[in-house]
Amino acid sequence: MDHGQQLRNLRDFLLVYNRMTEICFQRCTSNFNYRNLTMDEERCVDSCAGKLIRSNHRMMGTYVQLMPRMMQRRMDEIERKAAENAKAAEAAAAASLGPETSATATATPLELQSPSPQSETGGVNISQTET
Repeated sequence: MDHGQQLRNLRDFLLVYNRMTEICFQRCTSNFNYRNLTMDEERCVDSCAGKLIRSNHRMMGTYVQLMPRMMQRRMDEIERKAAENAKAAEAAAAASLGPETSATATATPLELQSPSPQSETGGVNISQTET
């Protein structure tokens, strides 16, 4: 894992941790007269943090399961767009060549290599001539 990815992971973890701390503090602390938490506040914080951690684990598990399908769908879409772009570029290239070159481009190799029997005999088909 590269350094940038490690920093992003740490940042994401700290954001989740800070959000959890803020939520649990707002829900559970009610008495600011004492330095330590009361037993009720302590139980509330334990319960709150446990719920948030479990929900985060479930969410990450679902994300890990769905991510390959999402990536496959995205890759299929990218490949489909690339194929469409290639077809469009090919059509644009064929259109820019003009009608003369596009006719030779669509001709089969045999049509380009061997002349027709009519052209060799001056327009008379060889198979129709009598011997």
